[in-house]
Amino acid sequence: MTGEVLKSTGSWYDVLAEDHKIYQARTRGKLRLKGFKTTNPIAVGDKVSISLENDTEAVITEILPRENYIIRKSVKQKSHGHILAANLDQAILIVTLTYPRTSLGFIDRFLVSAESFRIPQVILFNKIDILDKEGMDMIEEIIEIYEKIGVTCLKVSALKEEGINSVLELLEGKKSLLSGHSGVGKSTLLNKIAPGIEQKTGAISDFAQKGVHTTTFAEMFEISSSTFVIDTPGIKELGIIDIETEELSDYFPEMRALQSECKFHNCTHLHEPKCAVQNAVDNGEIAESRYISYVSIIEGDDNRR
Repeated sequence: MTGEVLKSTGSWYDVLAEDHKIYQARTRGKLRLKGFKTTNPIAVGDKVSISLENDTEAVITEILPRENYIIRKSVKQKSHGHILAANLDQAILIVTLTYPRTSLGFIDRFLVSAESFRIPQVILFNKIDILDKEGMDMIEEIIEIYEKIGVTCLKVSALKEEGINSVLELLEGKKSLLSGHSGVGKSTLLNKIAPGIEQKTGAISDFAQKGVHTTTFAEMFEISSSTFVIDTPGIKELGIIDIETEELSDYFPEMRALQSECKFHNCTHLHEPKCAVQNAVDNGEIAESRYISYVSIIEGDDNRR
């Protein structure tokens, strides 16, 4: 029998099986995907084969091939990755300008992780109800940057239920990852989308303007028979893993479109002469913030500034 992993709590997994029942499942021995060094060999969204032990428990015998996944560098084991979720139809990043602030560098790393598998990306700008005109103008400027490269952008207020219908339309019939910093309103949004989920919500620290972790484990929720949403613990930093310098520009769509125009076929767009990407940045055709993110990923800088 096969099923999908709804939740991972360490050694046990909730698996929604093809008989529409949820089983508590564990692995017998180590299940590893070839070539992978991950802190979680089985991720939420994975399709697995299971062997039933009784009416409520099962053993995971195989991880079926993944269509895609979103991975980040492990916080504790830098040489390992941590898979946020697998087999996605779209990746949604919830961002806020303040309480807490989401940097453009963080946004760009998330988009690169999704773009490496050509997973469609969405940015939800939450908490618009607390923004003044200057804040709304800033959001419009940021939206212009990302819509230009094909990223869907929505402005919402989960607390005031503004834009919720647009979010529901976006989710319909898809398996979506919801991610972002702690405190951006993921849990509040989920509770508005499907009140039966009842995710815990937390306050923001006035001192640090950072959120408190309320989601401990990644978990997939069934909104309807064809609509699933994966909630993830808040992410402070998003380290890129498994992407080489020479391929990084492939995952910046605006750079990918210009690669053939560079003088050198293996141009890194850093210091080479007659580089079409650097020229596009100078001419304002590529957003400077995007190029700064590209360089900082190569140099391995923090992405929270």
